[in-house]
Amino acid sequence: MTTNSPRPVADHILNFIGGSYRKGSQGKTFDNVNPATGQTIGTVYEASEADVADAVAAAKAALDGPWGKMTTAERVKLIVAVAAEIERRADDFLDAEVADTGKPRHVASHIDIPRGAANFRMFADVIATMPGESFTTPTPDGGQAINYAVRKAKGVIAVICPWNFPLLLMTWKVGPALACGNTVVVKPSEETPRTAALLGEVMNAVGMPQGVYNVVHGFGGGSAGEFLTSNKDVDAITFTGETGTGQAIMQKAAVGVRDVSFELGGKNAAIVFADADLDKAIEGLSRSVFLNTGQVCLGTERVYVERPLFDEFVRRMTLAAQAFKPGSMGDPAYLGPLSSAEHRDKVLGYYAKAVEEGATVVTGGGVPKVEGDQAGGFYVEPTLWTGLAHDATVIREEIFGPCCGVIPFDSEDEVIALANDTDYGLCATVWTENVSRAHRVAAAMQVGVCWVNCWFLRDLRTAFGGSGHSGIGREGGVHSLEFYTETANICVKL
Repeated sequence: MTTNSPRPVADHILNFIGGSYRKGSQGKTFDNVNPATGQTIGTVYEASEADVADAVAAAKAALDGPWGKMTTAERVKLIVAVAAEIERRADDFLDAEVADTGKPRHVASHIDIPRGAANFRMFADVIATMPGESFTTPTPDGGQAINYAVRKAKGVIAVICPWNFPLLLMTWKVGPALACGNTVVVKPSEETPRTAALLGEVMNAVGMPQGVYNVVHGFGGGSAGEFLTSNKDVDAITFTGETGTGQAIMQKAAVGVRDVSFELGGKNAAIVFADADLDKAIEGLSRSVFLNTGQVCLGTERVYVERPLFDEFVRRMTLAAQAFKPGSMGDPAYLGPLSSAEHRDKVLGYYAKAVEEGATVVTGGGVPKVEGDQAGGFYVEPTLWTGLAHDATVIREEIFGPCCGVIPFDSEDEVIALANDTDYGLCATVWTENVSRAHRVAAAMQVGVCWVNCWFLRDLRTAFGGSGHSGIGREGGVHSLEFYTETANICVKL
């Protein structure tokens, strides 16, 4: 994949319904803003309730049409073709993603776009190689019966996506949904609509039947999000985003008793023991705290460091934070903008709150100086705090910015209790060279994913999801099949 300077991207971002692009039927539009510059770079056409109903109807019709009649092998062939077409058009997707998110091209070219293609390819492999379940059982009359399981598509899936990794997290849901024979209506974030819309061109290019993949643009309440989740012909809803929004969607899903899969917020902890390899810990945590400007659901915002290592850790982590430069260029050392002016103000509000509650600002805490055409971008400084109590606001609430509080601890039992003292339960990281401790502490973390001496090392076949306020359900590999299919048992008496 090349990372050349971006080419012009589309001025108009349209809905994609039944295989065709269209404007909203009520003529409503909203601005598409590049967070790196603060400039409006496009117009998004908002879907009306009628448009959303058309998209759901198209998806439902595709289930009864050629898509529903395809064999697994035929579906897999199309899904692999989608992956190949994304790879062929990687630069187009890269330009669109960078325009929407403002993130450095280096980040998007190495994470967002390759994973977008990989999600389709991996789930095609999973569904093609998934073994069936069958066994024989005795019957009361001394005979036998064969039981076997049949997985069926769940139906029309509403896919509601966040703005931090738009293509990656959207395809993480669309890939398994299509592999299992479902159809989808995607509602991307209003802040990052481009790659979801662009994927419609890919679907048409590979010959995907009309209505299998649909995209509607808009907002949440009173707009496309609410219209989609309220539509009675939507059979299940998958959502990644903020916990409060998840709760609102769950209320909508209760009408009709529809299934949900949620990956929500997190307040993820890292535990650094005194015997940790400090070089590895600093490298890993500088990524988990600052990657994508802290706008990562798996990011670290609480770091607990064993007291003998505390001062040296803070010194080294400070140097790592100060090495980042604001901007959206290709250099890995660049720290991109936050997603919007609204989100920047929210993060800066937490920066001020930390000081009010007694934090020592070790580094950062404000807005960096940015010159040139990026002077209007939504940048904040990478920030570290010490001196905070465990119940401080910035230690309890998810910030979603490039910041963390560093807190000392003295014993294993103490730090396990601290790390688990949260409403969330998404992920954690543990840093130690003691193998027994690594296994013991990782197992004690009340989270869906725990990494030891690493972070964001993802095998896409493994179970992924959170507990508590961090979500419902598990996706990844065969685990995704539990949400995207209905299992029926067939019993045949011999």
